[in-house]
Amino acid sequence: MRKLRLTHFAVLGAVMVPLVVGAFVYQQRETVASAQLLDEVLRITASRYVDSVPPNDLYEKAAKGLVKQLNDPYSVLWTKAEYDQFSQQTGGKYGGIGMEIAPTNPVTVQRVFPHTPAAAGGVMEGDRILKVDTANARGWTTTQVSDKLKGDPGTTVNVEFGRSGVNEPIPMKFTRAIVHIPAVPYTLVFGNIGYIPLQQFNETAAQEVADAVTDVTKHGATKIVFDMRGNPGGFLDQAIATSNLFLPVGKSILSVRGRTGEVQAYSATDTPEAPTIPMVVLVDPHTASASEIVAGALQDHDRALIMGTTSFGKGLVQSLYKLDGGYALKMTTAKWYTPSGRSIQVERKLLPDGEFVEVTPDSLETDSARRARPKYKSDAGRIVYGGGGITPDIIVKPDTLSTPEQKLLQSLAPKSQIFAQELQDYAGEMKSKVKENFTVTPQMRNDFIARLKAKGVTVDSMLLAQGGSTELDRLLGVRITSMAFGDSATKRKYLDDDNQLQRALDALKGVQNTQGLFALAQKAQGVASVR
Repeated sequence: MRKLRLTHFAVLGAVMVPLVVGAFVYQQRETVASAQLLDEVLRITASRYVDSVPPNDLYEKAAKGLVKQLNDPYSVLWTKAEYDQFSQQTGGKYGGIGMEIAPTNPVTVQRVFPHTPAAAGGVMEGDRILKVDTANARGWTTTQVSDKLKGDPGTTVNVEFGRSGVNEPIPMKFTRAIVHIPAVPYTLVFGNIGYIPLQQFNETAAQEVADAVTDVTKHGATKIVFDMRGNPGGFLDQAIATSNLFLPVGKSILSVRGRTGEVQAYSATDTPEAPTIPMVVLVDPHTASASEIVAGALQDHDRALIMGTTSFGKGLVQSLYKLDGGYALKMTTAKWYTPSGRSIQVERKLLPDGEFVEVTPDSLETDSARRARPKYKSDAGRIVYGGGGITPDIIVKPDTLSTPEQKLLQSLAPKSQIFAQELQDYAGEMKSKVKENFTVTPQMRNDFIARLKAKGVTVDSMLLAQGGSTELDRLLGVRITSMAFGDSATKRKYLDDDNQLQRALDALKGVQNTQGLFALAQKAQGVASVR
């Protein structure tokens, strides 16, 4: 009986072999036919389309179309220029003169980075870029100006600036250098609480966070607010290293699974910088990708209290492939999971106009939506949620503008570019006339309104009287303070405008350790204490 079974199996196997081979031949023919289809479309387009298309452009369009039809918002084929721009944004370094520019006409300098050619040359925030080399820059976009200013380190560029209060253009010559865009632009200490904003995961992010922790603790901080609101992500290795700053050796940080099902696990391997300091991590809908890896790991291991609003929800991993001709293909190749096994990917769909939107927007923070989502457990047994972004332990929504304030901004929106330019110019004129503790006076507001009126922008006096003046004064105060005293002074002075940060500071003031933070969260949620 046993022999009969073996013989039967052997025959069955022999019958299956030709079928498998036949399937392979059929699949191979399908591939050949598909390749022939693409070749025929390219050939006919090249020879018969009403407008001639250069061969290089034709193949580029075909390749970009293929990637776009994957219906994946994160897979993209870049030209060399597009790839270079991506590298500058994520790498944190580029060859240039060291300025952040704003989309006005002419383009305006919004920030000058320290220790750069622009800073050494005396460029000021509010300066307008009139010429780059011999080209008139009026009417240019920020991209056009940026492309002209950037170049190989060691090369030179001539720039002509306009400055409020100076009648003649100011010519300057710069030698381009490697410019570093800081991931942590500044730190603050409020009593015994350090504040560390992390803006991006560039190639130095983890070291900058480590330096920031050292800095705030040196100045008396025994607790930390780690702000990742608005952080779009960046390098995976920097997210892992940043998580490791707060997690002990051996703790899982994330796992990655590709189409084959093979799992790559990443854990903390180095001695942490701050393994026990109580922390609140701030997140919002613009906290994405690498930022969510850090927030997810700290939440799953009960290392920090997450506060704010639900994060973006990008649980995918992209791989970058350098191609011939300077092209680069960024393609989704895997999904990542938090230590508890959560996927935080939000489902998105492609609209006919090419925009990707959430399938169920603005619903993740309702009680009913959370109950419907997959539930996981943190190390201490707390419930954490998968299925769409990092859900904060305590949800704190940002302050909203009053109705008159909203209406005032809406009325100015059609002339927003003129408004921004005049705001920049006025702040540039006022920055040397104010002290750090200044307040915006009615006279300052009226002077600014008069400037707007001279440029054809009318400010509704009724909306101002109804309360819109509060927002106008805030915009004036923030811009003047930023230009005169920097971002850190602005954050400190206008702390009352940041409801989420205020709540984080209040939470930390009332506790001695991380468990105290979780007790606050459970009290807010009305559930039993942590096991």
